[in-house]
Amino acid sequence: MPGEERLTRRASAAAICWSTIFLGGALTAMLLLSPSELGTGQPQVAPKIPRPMWRGVNLGNALEAPYEGAWGVILREEYFRLIREVGFDTVRIPIRWSAHAEATPPYAIDERFFRRVDWAIDQALKHGLTAIINVHHYDELVADPEGHRERFLALWDQIARRYVDRPGTLLFELLNEPHNRLTAPLWNQLLAQALRVVRQTNPTRWVVIGPADWNHVRSLPTLELPKDDPYILVTFHYYEPFPFTHQGAAWVPGSMAWLGTKWEGRQEEKQAIERDLDFAVLWAQQHDRPLFLGEFGAYSRADLPSRVRWTEFVARQAEARGIPWCYWEFCSGFGIYDPRAQRWREELLRALIPLP
Repeated sequence: MPGEERLTRRASAAAICWSTIFLGGALTAMLLLSPSELGTGQPQVAPKIPRPMWRGVNLGNALEAPYEGAWGVILREEYFRLIREVGFDTVRIPIRWSAHAEATPPYAIDERFFRRVDWAIDQALKHGLTAIINVHHYDELVADPEGHRERFLALWDQIARRYVDRPGTLLFELLNEPHNRLTAPLWNQLLAQALRVVRQTNPTRWVVIGPADWNHVRSLPTLELPKDDPYILVTFHYYEPFPFTHQGAAWVPGSMAWLGTKWEGRQEEKQAIERDLDFAVLWAQQHDRPLFLGEFGAYSRADLPSRVRWTEFVARQAEARGIPWCYWEFCSGFGIYDPRAQRWREELLRALIPLP
């Protein structure tokens, strides 16, 4: 999701995501849940993924940039080592494949870029990390789903064949945050087609899939998955309350007015987060699908004590419900690592990975 790179049109939609766009199918599904099921009592536990992943971090603003380095981040081997040493077990690697593939059939992915992704995957696996690679920032696809359907499927055919021999600790994520004209019905059709492409070569690899409307938690009821595929990990992203997590973000219209918004950890603030996570768990139980919190974070313009409180609360609440997570992100606008000073932002790090 966010980083200083995000486009204005993405931010405008995301800013309303948390309040209004779920008045259709998602709201209907919510009404079917009893008050006790949506309450804030003892958290229920989601079905688990049988894979070594629990606490992770997104290597954002690198390979999903128009080119690596355009947004100030170039991946280094030491990053993977540092991430593992402090206690993370997973890295999610956002990738803008669409910027490195031909625009016409056969839509071949540039071999040099493929080798760079090979390197990133190999670094993760070498350092004992579960790796998740996705299709990120395919802006043309969400603007014109039908016009880019064939290209999207061709990309996944190439990716799946390239990595067919990698171990099961490499996961594929079909698409980051479907939105815009890629509506829930269209996304459900496309994800089924993409999954069939992947399964031709990777029948038992875990595939990460989230709902339309930016992978918002309250859009989970709009997600339709093949019932006969047990190797699906359902993802959602969490940035609530949005005026807190995105205050002062230059890519979000009106966000300067939110500067100074705090998250104090009051009971009502905590209960709002608990209700959202309980909603996700109940959906997962009803559909017998494991969950993955693929992104959450608060932008650096928020005050640090509030960011620490919010980050720690979301992480612990996800863990209490058996939901593995990946923080957004490693070393940019939301980052927990300062690449210039070459040190961790200790308070944020400990909010995610407490000392023993």
